[in-house]
Amino acid sequence: MKETLRYLAGIAGPSGFGSKSTAEQVTQISSNSMVQLTAIITGATSGIGAETARVLAKRGVRVVIPARDLKKAVELKERILKESPNAKIILSEIDLSSLASVKRFCTEFLALGLPLNILINNAGIFSQKLEFSEDKIEMTFATNYLGHYLLTEMLLEKMIETAEQTGIQGRIINLSSVIHSWVKRDSFCFSQMLNPNNYNGTRAYAQSKLANILHAKEIARQLKAKNAKVTINAVHPGIVKTGIIRAHKGFITDSLFFIASKLLKSTSQGASTSCYVALSQKTEGISGKYFADCNESNCSALANDESQAQRLWRHTRALIHRRLQVCNIKHQL
Repeated sequence: MKETLRYLAGIAGPSGFGSKSTAEQVTQISSNSMVQLTAIITGATSGIGAETARVLAKRGVRVVIPARDLKKAVELKERILKESPNAKIILSEIDLSSLASVKRFCTEFLALGLPLNILINNAGIFSQKLEFSEDKIEMTFATNYLGHYLLTEMLLEKMIETAEQTGIQGRIINLSSVIHSWVKRDSFCFSQMLNPNNYNGTRAYAQSKLANILHAKEIARQLKAKNAKVTINAVHPGIVKTGIIRAHKGFITDSLFFIASKLLKSTSQGASTSCYVALSQKTEGISGKYFADCNESNCSALANDESQAQRLWRHTRALIHRRLQVCNIKHQL
């Protein structure tokens, strides 16, 4: 009850920010202002991702936008440049549901020879019906989790290298959701997430968001073991009326939106936590945590389970290795 009241009133937490804080407000005073940072932001052509890209570009960050729809990406770039003429925006093509496409994007980005300070795994979809990716994996899980897993794996060494060369800590942010807490331990099965027998869109979305937190927990552990100057955290942006939420027909309806309008965040408020964790001096050195409303928060017991995080990481790594081997064989043929 106390947390709900704090949320409704927009009362600031220990960070000095709360549910009503906007992305611009939380980045007004950011570290490394004399050095140009480079950030990759997935899902940046609309909603929270677009606002994150706009604000980071406004703060002088070079923003790389990998997008499935390049037309939308070009339109976003034009809007950002209109507001911030000196902004540096790089566009590239990617389909996060395709492992081959993710691998191709990473290869192209690394060939540019740019540093990489920030990776924001923001993209997410919600599908009401059962669909499969070209890798024959359930689409929500493939896009929200697997694509970001591979993206992070392929770019992690570049982030570690950049941090060592510049002395500036690298930061990875996984977009999750409070809905992750709906997943029960006995229903969290890797093979079922890849190819579910009984599909439920909301459950598939919740499972992918739980996987995003577990991914952050395990990578944080690995980075700490390497003594790498890179952190990774998961964030809950809040409930924002974006394309994903509108897709939840039967889960959250338009009438409920109208009734609960005071509970919903604006897009800028929804992007604030990602921007805060990406740029704030106060998050320096913090890794493997879960943030909501620009403050550390509590995730579910399952999301905190280190053995579950390690198990998921191992299963995912083995799966991706097998799928990419198949892709290579097909390409050779």
